[in-house]
Amino acid sequence: MSTPSAHSAYEIPDNHVIVLFGSTGDLAKRKIIPGLFHLASAGLMPKKYRIIASAPRGHELSTEDFRAYARASVEQFGSNRPEGKLWDQFYASLSFAMADTDDPEGLPKAVQDAEAAIGGKVRRLYHLAVPPNAVLPLVEMLGTCGLNENARIICEKPFGTDLASAKTLNAAIIANFNETQVYRIDHFLGKESIDNILALRFANRMFEPLWNRDHVCFVQIDVPETLSIENRGAFYEETGAFRDMVVSHLFQVLGFIAMEQPISLAATPLRDEVHKVFETLRPIDPKHVIRGQYEGYRKEKGVAPDSQTETFVAVRCEIENTRWKGVPFYLRTGKCLAQSRQVITIGFDETVMRLFPESHHAPKWRGNKLVVDFADPGSIHAHFMAKEPGPQMLLEPAEMTFHYKDSFQEANNLEAYEHLILEAMLGNRSLFTRSDGIERLWQVAAPLLDNPPPVQTYAKGSWGPDSITQIVAPNEWCLPE
Repeated sequence: MSTPSAHSAYEIPDNHVIVLFGSTGDLAKRKIIPGLFHLASAGLMPKKYRIIASAPRGHELSTEDFRAYARASVEQFGSNRPEGKLWDQFYASLSFAMADTDDPEGLPKAVQDAEAAIGGKVRRLYHLAVPPNAVLPLVEMLGTCGLNENARIICEKPFGTDLASAKTLNAAIIANFNETQVYRIDHFLGKESIDNILALRFANRMFEPLWNRDHVCFVQIDVPETLSIENRGAFYEETGAFRDMVVSHLFQVLGFIAMEQPISLAATPLRDEVHKVFETLRPIDPKHVIRGQYEGYRKEKGVAPDSQTETFVAVRCEIENTRWKGVPFYLRTGKCLAQSRQVITIGFDETVMRLFPESHHAPKWRGNKLVVDFADPGSIHAHFMAKEPGPQMLLEPAEMTFHYKDSFQEANNLEAYEHLILEAMLGNRSLFTRSDGIERLWQVAAPLLDNPPPVQTYAKGSWGPDSITQIVAPNEWCLPE
């Protein structure tokens, strides 16, 4: 179990009142509540804090009921047992207050009481773990009640469903909060292995000189899932795999891979460089997209019998700048696929001349690969060719690997949500997305959203429709390995 000493050198946030909207939802139960307790166990919560769970009328709980719910959540999904002095302190910090947009009086009083109990200067953090249609009224309620002062707000994806809805959402948020108060969360950017891309490139001279079109022949970002839509048919019909995963997650990862070196890792220069990638990302050509739908999807509850919603998507993207022009970026994700993986593969060009004889172990393609597996706990693999032992000069594939679990992982690991909640309390916006970046990505997506190719059926447990080989030709998908 993590202890306060494991993170003793870390900055500790100011005293906080944290308000969790959607406190009995799946995200809060699986990630946010256990994550907050893990931060407390690791000595990374403020010295004094209160956590107020909230829900609209008809869904309210008593404080004792919510405390019992929180204990069950930590027992089932937490990395720390709910016991001992740290749990007693965390348990005592929990309370419940109704937040009905038609009758908002309960929440301001609960926040004021919590601030008075803490005493002195107290920051406010609102985490909106709610469906998209609940965001706007909650944001407006916080502004109307004056709860937007000395506050930060975490907004969950999706950030709209197209450019028009994203602009409407951003306008409503900015009408009630300053942009510097807004933290649009993408948990992929809180993963250790995604953050480590920056260290891999900019702290290691052996990689950065090769990170361009002169040496890289393709980049793949592959996030297949074995899970189905899991009774979320109504939600998925409104989003689909492209909106749910590519715009919200995979484009953000692409930005980190393709960015230029910032002058520092502070929020403004780092996010400026990511935004430059988005500005040079060419609009998606529907001819470079395969949309799939797993067999049986139309029989799921809440799904239209003639649904054209994709549960799988493979996309070829292009970046129109000096570093990456001509290098294809292949993105793939979907439900009910053969494996659950989260993998980035950077494929380097083959050598100009093949000096070495073929061996039966040698692959057809002999280019080197750098593979970042960013499924927690994460790892990095360098694939190269080495001489096969024996009297002949023959080649065979070899690999060098770094695993977080074998190094400093146990003492220092924070899950993605924990990491990002901590950064929000500290006021560090480096790993959160900007409003103009979100709007630009919806611009990039517009040609596909306006003219989507028809969905193609694929078998559960496969790697998607057979036609996905067209997207990467003359290259190949690196999964399955």
